[in-house]
Amino acid sequence: MSAPRQLLILLSIPLFAALVGCRTAEETADSAPPNVVLVMADDMGWGQTGYYGHPALETPALDAMAEAGLRFDRFYAGAPNCSPTRATVLTGRTNDRTGVENHGYALRRQERTLSRAMDEAGYATGHFGKWHLNGLRGAGVPVLADDSHSPGVFGFQHWLTVTNFFERDPLMSRNGLFVQMEGDSSEVIVGAALDFMRSRDAQGRPFFVVVWYGTPHSPWIASDEDRAAFASLDERAQHHYGELAAMDRSIGTLRAGLREMRVERNTVVWFTSDNGGLPRFEPGTVANLRGFKGSLYEGGIRVPAVVEWPDGISEPRVTSFPAATMDIFPTVAALAGLGNEAMLKPQDGTDLTPLFRGEAGPREKPIGFRHQGRTAMIDNDLKIVDMDQENRAHELFDLAADPGETTDIGADRPDDLARLREALDAWNASVEASAKGGDYPSGDFDPEESLPAWWMAEEGYAPYLEEWRNRPEYASFIERELGQ
Repeated sequence: MSAPRQLLILLSIPLFAALVGCRTAEETADSAPPNVVLVMADDMGWGQTGYYGHPALETPALDAMAEAGLRFDRFYAGAPNCSPTRATVLTGRTNDRTGVENHGYALRRQERTLSRAMDEAGYATGHFGKWHLNGLRGAGVPVLADDSHSPGVFGFQHWLTVTNFFERDPLMSRNGLFVQMEGDSSEVIVGAALDFMRSRDAQGRPFFVVVWYGTPHSPWIASDEDRAAFASLDERAQHHYGELAAMDRSIGTLRAGLREMRVERNTVVWFTSDNGGLPRFEPGTVANLRGFKGSLYEGGIRVPAVVEWPDGISEPRVTSFPAATMDIFPTVAALAGLGNEAMLKPQDGTDLTPLFRGEAGPREKPIGFRHQGRTAMIDNDLKIVDMDQENRAHELFDLAADPGETTDIGADRPDDLARLREALDAWNASVEASAKGGDYPSGDFDPEESLPAWWMAEEGYAPYLEEWRNRPEYASFIERELGQ
């Protein structure tokens, strides 16, 4: 950090402290920059909440958040799997613009990230949990200190992180230093995040914290206590739902911690999931939606979402306004007073702050999706899906009348189909230009920067392979990749 920047941050600390100290509850949203905590589950389906009446799973902490905040019934992950959606959160741009075409791809360093913008605005920034934006595949391992695409490279001052999914007693990286943690993975990262918030809050600075769970991603390892509530289910489902129960408990811990610090009123807590639910689970994961993780039908991209912010949300309620993870950056940018230059153009998201004050009208900007050669676009209640670009086999659905996408209405509404095909094609052409580096003014573009690799083949991890062969979460991946 440069000396001028250090001086700027030090001078800003008393100002932030004064703002926090003199505000009233009514003035908070207008007079002080809010704290922001972004929370994301890994593979949690739209139907896996208590507030949607799941037949087996209870989520009292999420239910309490939904009761106290703004619950989105039509919220979408930016893509139907993990790394691409994470890229949309940090950039406000659909995943293919950023180089993150699929899981394990690296986020291009030319992208302007929310974390970097918050860091430059004087926020304390921390990342806790799954990263999966550094181009490495395989079970989650600690991010190396010299990783060229670590959380630190993208603006996080502090990170306790692994490359991908992780289970109980995880081996993690604290700013590049390997640390062995103990306990349920969700509780581990929430505890570390709260420690970070307490230390930075004592300095009078607002915080921007990202908590990305490894739950309920496979291989599913829940404690006996958390499995007990699901004893009537098969063993695989017991672990899966046990992990979700522990995750919900950690959300309760997070909310209680914010209250203990007396910062809950001006802290935005935004919960969602990185993609739709998993197949072959009973009870199911996506309620009556079509498709699962990996699909551009609703079951693959519609996810649970709740925003809690006592001082900034006018009244608790449920909204059917369509929104997506691409909206997170422009919304937080508006809340934190970030300049327009903080976001790389074009942006695919939109500022949702008007929705915090009351119901908004129709969404003006359609939500586009592009993943592995398939595209889709949501324009309020209408959705066009092209699952076969070679044959241009477009389907059109009315999500208000048919959320399960059972009936293609394209033949009955040719004008709407033609309009959305044209909009989808224009948007897709824009994404294609971005994917080829057209948005980076420097012209410094490496088309191979984002390509994924297995971490087992990376030189930096070679010294640990023999030790990690004895860890069950790593052994099968090492053997599969190296044939040993």
